[in-house]
Amino acid sequence: MSCPMRIWGYGFPIGGVAAFDAEEGGVVSAGGVGFDVSCGVRTMLTGLTVSDIKQVQRSLADSLYRQIPAGLGSKGSISLDPLEMDAMLRGGARWAIERGWGEARDLDRIEEGGQMGGAEPGHVSERAKERQRREMGTLGSGNHYVEIQAIAEIFDKEAAEGFGLKQNEVVVTIHCGSRGLGHQIGTEFLREMVTAAAEVGIALPDRELACAPIKSEVGQRYLGAMRAAINCALANREIIGHYARRVFGHFFPDADLALLFDVSHNTCKVEKHKTNGASRELFVHRKGATRAFGPGHPDLPEALRKIRQPVLIGGTMGTGSYVLAGAATSEKKAFASACHGAGRAMSRHAALRKWSGRQIVDDLADRGILIRSPSARGVAEEAPGAYKDVGAVVLAAEHAGLARRVARLTPLICIKG
Repeated sequence: MSCPMRIWGYGFPIGGVAAFDAEEGGVVSAGGVGFDVSCGVRTMLTGLTVSDIKQVQRSLADSLYRQIPAGLGSKGSISLDPLEMDAMLRGGARWAIERGWGEARDLDRIEEGGQMGGAEPGHVSERAKERQRREMGTLGSGNHYVEIQAIAEIFDKEAAEGFGLKQNEVVVTIHCGSRGLGHQIGTEFLREMVTAAAEVGIALPDRELACAPIKSEVGQRYLGAMRAAINCALANREIIGHYARRVFGHFFPDADLALLFDVSHNTCKVEKHKTNGASRELFVHRKGATRAFGPGHPDLPEALRKIRQPVLIGGTMGTGSYVLAGAATSEKKAFASACHGAGRAMSRHAALRKWSGRQIVDDLADRGILIRSPSARGVAEEAPGAYKDVGAVVLAAEHAGLARRVARLTPLICIKG
């Protein structure tokens, strides 16, 4: 078990990575994946400059806010009947693209090619499906966002060039996951796994560490449902990316929003890793940790294989985000994983006591950062000061040999859930 960037979470630490071998009695844990299954980040290049955005900044912010539903319980215009729900849970981003909500060229830049194999919609409860019926193409709440970001600093010129990142140009970054469906799956299987663990003699120091043997009936059902939730998240980000492209196309008809990468940070994946001198198939849990493949990894698209995988690190509304590249040494140190963000420095309740959402919006506007959110309370909970210094966190990840810094991004517009 490895934990590259550890802060407290429910049972399993956020930033935690754990790998198990099914042939040696390994377990799968819903808590080791997290409740927002396949929550992840996608970044799209625009080729536009900061001055281009500044000319239409307010109108662009308003249009993005109108087009992309955000906030607790937010619902969109897409409504899925039972057949389409199951098709989405099997098809992921491919399903979205086939129905006109995305572009086929994206698939090469999405992990798993945009479609997670082994998904079993039949293992997803009707309650989970009902929660998701009107939530495709929506951000939800918490720390989810669509952010327009300026490339403020380049650390690795060669990698930046390979990724298509140029100083003073602008990217669009989307952070969200599987919404109500993923949360329902996590809730239901955590409850089942408490019983399953006790039945095989596993003593749990914390209920949130509930698990089941990989080869057990509960373990197999969870994997099928969890993989369906991964597809839900991949489809969701593809649809939101489509909405963002549509808005940008209105303001900048010649803009081409090419996808840099889309990668999740709440998953369990079967991957080959070398342990004890031998290559083995392991069930790698990442909770608040992102995959960070190094150079030459066969699962990377050919265009990125020599450069390494883009590792997308989210900041806050008022602080920088980062693009890193997976390091060759991360394989041995953390099963090819890195942190996915800075992590909170204080609880949401503490942030609410300290800050006003309205004041944060006004202060950031004075700095040239426009916030659009349906919830002043949500803005206060996600105040920049409520998080650790993301610059220090990514520097620690680099020094630890998990990933290397490529570029620092600063926010211009943030649509906040």
